[in-house]
Amino acid sequence: MKSSCVIAWAKVAVFFADERAVPPHHAESNYRMVRTALLSRVPIPAASVHRMEAERQDRDAAAREYEYRLPPALDLLVLGIGADGHTASLFPRSPALDERRRLVVPAVGTKTPVERMTITPPVIEAARRVAVIATGGDKAAAVARALEGLLAPTELPGQLARRGAWFLDRAAAGMLTAPKVGA
Repeated sequence: MKSSCVIAWAKVAVFFADERAVPPHHAESNYRMVRTALLSRVPIPAASVHRMEAERQDRDAAAREYEYRLPPALDLLVLGIGADGHTASLFPRSPALDERRRLVVPAVGTKTPVERMTITPPVIEAARRVAVIATGGDKAAAVARALEGLLAPTELPGQLARRGAWFLDRAAAGMLTAPKVGA
């Protein structure tokens, strides 16, 4: 049986989980990566793409403006996980992990460029569906701790997406406990 999936791109709105404080065409920009890998290849209206303006001088004002554009719940939130266990720009022990009222805040990362903007845990919790994509052996320990470790999202923010569907290559899944037969 042949099946096909047709996406009505005119009805899709794209929001970002985080962005580095760089211009949109900078090599480190998440917007640039998404534009190159996906948005330039599909007929999505430019007005439906909501870029985080993290490069603005006043990132707090930019974050407040962006959170008003977010819907009450995202239909699909696609995240990654870093080798340190971060997701979006929610890094271990970040004050942003304690945020319960704001949906988007300025953040400071651990890798250059450190100045960023990120969604907060309430956005992840409200998302209807969450997908996490991880590749590479450098992520294996973080993936295993996120999925199988004691719940401690302040230390391992990737655990905020634990309920999601995780898409892993063999290397990223390399430290997961093998499923037990009959379990």
